[in-house]
Amino acid sequence: MVQLALPIFPVDTIMINEHLGIGRKNGVVTYFHCGLPIYLHSENDHRSFRFITSKLLLAGVCRKIDICRAFHVTIDSVKRYVKRLETCGDGAFFMDERRNGGTRYKLLPDVIARMQRYVEQGKNNCEIARLEKVTEGTVRHALKQGVLKKSQLR
Repeated sequence: MVQLALPIFPVDTIMINEHLGIGRKNGVVTYFHCGLPIYLHSENDHRSFRFITSKLLLAGVCRKIDICRAFHVTIDSVKRYVKRLETCGDGAFFMDERRNGGTRYKLLPDVIARMQRYVEQGKNNCEIARLEKVTEGTVRHALKQGVLKKSQLR
């Protein structure tokens, strides 16, 4: 029996495996499965790239090594994002990342005034931090930036 429909991929398609290919045109990446477009995202959208490739892996459309070879990414990053999709779901790729240490404590003017009085009284950074319930690093940063000024009389 003759096959009625052959998977036909566009000419400029890069094949990931025999069923899956990618094409780039006008800054948009298109994923083709058996000749049909299944996903689209812009070239700069890394979150969508990670989400889509993880979906393809979990669906069994391709293997991890296929993604690594086609996109020149490490196997560790591919595994990391597949695990993220399995454990946290689709939304994990599109919410803001929470990074520890990336946010600084914002010192309000009344807090700065109290801290400056403590500095003038000769208290050390640990004492000031404990009294104001901030980290010692916050106190050191304020001193380094000139927000707090050490008294010259000692």
